[in-house]
Amino acid sequence: MVSVDCPAKTNLTLEVGASRAEWGGRHELDTIYCAISLTDTVSAAVKPAGTGFSLDLAGKHLGDLASSSADMRRNHAVMALFAMAEAAGREPDIALTIDKRIPVGAGLAGGSADAAATILALDKLWGLNWPIERLREVAATLGADMPFCVAGGYARGTGYGEVIESIDEGSETERALRADGYAGALLVGAYRTQLSTPDVYRLFDAIGAGSGDRNHLQKAAIRLHPRSGQAVDAALEAGARHAFVSGSGPSVVAFTPTPAVRRQVLAAWERSGAVDRIIAAEAPARPHIHPHISVTVAR
Repeated sequence: MVSVDCPAKTNLTLEVGASRAEWGGRHELDTIYCAISLTDTVSAAVKPAGTGFSLDLAGKHLGDLASSSADMRRNHAVMALFAMAEAAGREPDIALTIDKRIPVGAGLAGGSADAAATILALDKLWGLNWPIERLREVAATLGADMPFCVAGGYARGTGYGEVIESIDEGSETERALRADGYAGALLVGAYRTQLSTPDVYRLFDAIGAGSGDRNHLQKAAIRLHPRSGQAVDAALEAGARHAFVSGSGPSVVAFTPTPAVRRQVLAAWERSGAVDRIIAAEAPARPHIHPHISVTVAR
């Protein structure tokens, strides 16, 4: 069995361009991705030949994933399993277990993180040892954020988000991001409600980006979920270096440069009721792979 802790992502900048018919209506994007240390854990274990796959979900905040009407085959981790099996010429006789901690439908790429974790786990479990570029090619067939989530850290995404240009540790761009306050301790303001990414894009197409917003989707997300805007304002007033809606929302990320500021943002969010849950994290983060030696076979 192999387990992978895969971090959530946020978008430090997210410039949204026109939709492209050849991309199935997806929009052109130019974004700076950042992985944060809020993780889901995906475990993959070999099952007897011919028994197919299985999926078990655990966690307190499963959102729509726990719905009795949810199609297990549309789960991002299961889709990644089938994509890897096809690419590697293997049968998908794998037991997957997902321990969810990343909020669902929150603009934090929890589903993409699960897919990336599955790709990394199977690469190890099946002894493929593929380079990151090949793993990203598989991930790119599944969605926009997944190729980034395979490696985490910082990266620039173009195309519809799937073309990844790594930002290496110690590079000029990486040093500039850190100097600008996009590193270290942060708080995530999370919600019980979810936002539909297609709904956010449809409203963005109608109203455009807000003046000065580095995340072009923020205005639309706040229009659909006003408490996100309240959380952004409260965090900035409390001294956050940066505070913004994460991706398509509704989650809000606040970078807190000192413990005192972190306490102030925490108190402001609790006092105002602008968020439902507060999660502490660090940035940037990367996936962690944990192989387990076992003589048992999952059934």
